[in-house]
Amino acid sequence: MIRRVLTLDPSTYARHTIHSGERVWAETNCYVDLWVELLHALGHEPRAALPFTLTLDFEGDQWTFFKFSLNDILELYGLEVQELAIWRPLVAHIEEQVTRGHPVLVELDSFYLPDTAGTAYQLEHTKTTVGVTEIDVAARHLGYFHNQGYFHLTGEDFTRVFRLDADRDEIVLPPYVEFVKPHPARALQGAALVEASRGLLRQYLERVPSTNPYTAFKARFAEDLAGLMQADIKVFHQYSFATLRQCGACFELAATYFEWLGAQARCEVAAAVEAYKDLANAAKAYQFQLARAMNRKKPLDLTPLDEMARRWEQGLEAARTVAA
Repeated sequence: MIRRVLTLDPSTYARHTIHSGERVWAETNCYVDLWVELLHALGHEPRAALPFTLTLDFEGDQWTFFKFSLNDILELYGLEVQELAIWRPLVAHIEEQVTRGHPVLVELDSFYLPDTAGTAYQLEHTKTTVGVTEIDVAARHLGYFHNQGYFHLTGEDFTRVFRLDADRDEIVLPPYVEFVKPHPARALQGAALVEASRGLLRQYLERVPSTNPYTAFKARFAEDLAGLMQADIKVFHQYSFATLRQCGACFELAATYFEWLGAQARCEVAAAVEAYKDLANAAKAYQFQLARAMNRKKPLDLTPLDEMARRWEQGLEAARTVAA
């Protein structure tokens, strides 16, 4: 018997505007993209929960792997997220929670996820988080959110992704799993949602990095360049994902947040939007420059990072003006 939290069809599912419009960074990271679509499908506005993007920092060898705050998700949308202890077969737990109306966020192997065709599906074993809202164990069927959309998988992919044919004596560590428990009466809407979101903006502005993260990134990037110039394209993808994609995609979401807030609260946000969009575009352009430099084994000019540092400071000043 099929169990559903939502009745959705991948062929007709309408993605949130974050994923359906023209974007500099089509994807952010699997956790954020998943939450954007899950919140949207549940009838909530994910842009209200984006003030966390302003706290992005350079963490020494990578930028912050940014995520929605679970506390914010509870405060704004009345959605409580709890860890799920795995003591039975994973599919049994998922079926249990989906039956109870709880979406399940679970780490799966992209090798068996058809929506990753061309990147990981049947090509590479990589961990990613999906949001399950539909399951039929007997029919080997799964409905799940991943990256920018909603998808189905069936048959052999279902069997393999849940290791239903695995040797029972094989030792396999269970994945990290969460479930989402709705409290509809706590969900905010309209003016209350906008005001709570603006309150979060003020809170997060108190937690922004105390020093310019682009200055720290430039210093570390200069140290990393020698090794990068000797590395292959796989290292480029890993390095750029942990650095330029994280800061670029995150600050594009910051621009998206201020666009939404300006429209909802009717406040002046142009300076903040422009600064954060500039950071998103600059990171994308610099990623291409890094790829060319690594391919040609040629030196890379670091001065664009100085301009990014300047725009970060201007964006922060503009954000504080909006929050005042």
